Amino acid sequence: MKTEIDLNSDMGECFGPWIIGDGVDGEIMQLISSCNIAAGFHASDPNIMRHSVENALKYGVEIGVHPGFRDLVGFGRRHMVANPVELTNDCLYQMGALQAFLHLLGGHLHHFKPHGSLYIHASKDRDFSYALISTLHKYNPHLPIYCMENTQTHAVAKELKHPFVREFYGDRDYGDDGQLVMVRRARAYTPEEVAQKVLQACEQGSVQSVSGKTISVDFDSVCIHSDTPGALALIQATRKLLEEKDIKIQKPKIHTA
Repeated sequence: MKTEIDLNSDMGECFGPWIIGDGVDGEIMQLISSCNIAAGFHASDPNIMRHSVENALKYGVEIGVHPGFRDLVGFGRRHMVANPVELTNDCLYQMGALQAFLHLLGGHLHHFKPHGSLYIHASKDRDFSYALISTLHKYNPHLPIYCMENTQTHAVAKELKHPFVREFYGDRDYGDDGQLVMVRRARAYTPEEVAQKVLQACEQGSVQSVSGKTISVDFDSVCIHSDTPGALALIQATRKLLEEKDIKIQKPKIHTA
């Protein structure tokens, strides 16, 4: 039974005049405790990045970088073939872009969370996870990486004693293996469905897989994506239910081994 949990969402996932999702980042930012700001490869641009940082600082939300595959057309949800060093350099490049705005506006980088297919790739590919996390550890040994439990990312972070935060996804389906069922476009969920799913995970440490099997989960942060249809209502309902059950929303517990 959890008495406190981090609630995170991806922010700034638009590009120029094009809006992804419902265009409610400002409202979502007031409900979450940490955010993952897109840094230009799968979404966002300099103006959107700056605005996202300003919003996060305004509402006291912890700021993470959200690097993705170099895939604006596919929103970072297509797998791209590249070697671990190239992908790690792409991540550093995106992190540097966001760091510039944080430095200018007086913020700090709280965490690192890959986006979409890059997140899934890291979860399955030890070579990439090792290259990425060993580089992050040299860059900043105190910068946690968000990941799912029982993945290569999680295993490598523990091996290298790099800080990590484990995630649960309220608006994504789980397979029988406890991992996400990857889709190009998220299906519609009702606010009640997502809120009850998150509450079950917090109270019972379990989730129903797509086959109906009950599987165990453990985590420090709950993610609900801003591009999921009706995201604002999903997050509002989830936060309301958790607070009614005396589960506090606050920045995440960070593991160091």
